[in-house]
Amino acid sequence: MPRTVVITGGSGGIGAAVARLAGARGWNVAFNFASNAEGAAATAEAVEKAGGRALSMQGDVAVEADVLALFDAAEAAFGRIDGVVNNAGMAGPPTTLADIGIERLRRVIDVNVLGAFLVAREGVRRMGTKHGGTGGAIVNISSAAARLGAANERVEYAGSKGAIDAMTVGLGREAIAEGVRVNAVRPGLIETDIHVRSGQPGRAETVGAQTPIGRPGTAEEVAEAVMWLLSEQSSYVTGTILDVTGGR
Repeated sequence: MPRTVVITGGSGGIGAAVARLAGARGWNVAFNFASNAEGAAATAEAVEKAGGRALSMQGDVAVEADVLALFDAAEAAFGRIDGVVNNAGMAGPPTTLADIGIERLRRVIDVNVLGAFLVAREGVRRMGTKHGGTGGAIVNISSAAARLGAANERVEYAGSKGAIDAMTVGLGREAIAEGVRVNAVRPGLIETDIHVRSGQPGRAETVGAQTPIGRPGTAEEVAEAVMWLLSEQSSYVTGTILDVTGGR
């Protein structure tokens, strides 16, 4: 029976790369997207061309009803859920914390922290053995900014990802009692459209060249790490944060 993964933010970037790789490995893929319907359609098509089955739906991870609807739809379409990739996130243009308005601050926290906690909570509820599930794995997408701080760029974003790191460690130790492993991947400078959307289209190439590896990473390289953490090959790993940063 094919395994099923639920991915948030699957219309582009790392989320889409994970969806494509999961499809190529025979997984059913249920994912949501905030507004990029064209990107979501492309992801779904790529999953199915790769050999998987895809389900996409629009939703906001900061809205509990939307999160529940995604998991409900995944179960209705595919049955048991085996993995969750907690990927949806946002970042604004570079600025200092002193210059951030309440609207941006609230939205970053709502999406990157509240949304991620809602998704992780629901993952445990759907997969945990105490809730009738058979176990599974959650992979949170953090960021190297959580340990670097993103000074003069996005301190609020770095803080939101620091919350993801703390949640990963705590929930990884808590949910394993229900057969759910919880880990995180902490990407560095990755070539995705988040840099364009946050007003720094060339950032990955410029800063990536300064890493020990000497280049930015790709979404596909992050996806490989995510799929390993979802797989049985990482069965003795929980509460762990894996850096995919080119040595930065």
